[in-house]
Amino acid sequence: MDIAKLSTVLSQAQVKQQASLSVMRMMMDTGKVQAGDMLEMLDESVSAPDASHPNLGGKIDIQA
Repeated sequence: MDIAKLSTVLSQAQVKQQASLSVMRMMMDTGKVQAGDMLEMLDESVSAPDASHPNLGGKIDIQA
């Protein structure tokens, strides 16, 4: 077995794994930011009802 070839293959595999982990970390960070933004928007929508339609959404008709 060629030691140099094996070393190269292992090194390339390690680089691929590191790149994959870096992309995964970036996606997780992006997801955290987006989730935080979404929660902030939900809090704003609940705390500030629409002034032009104060009764909108106050009742739901569930009769068939």
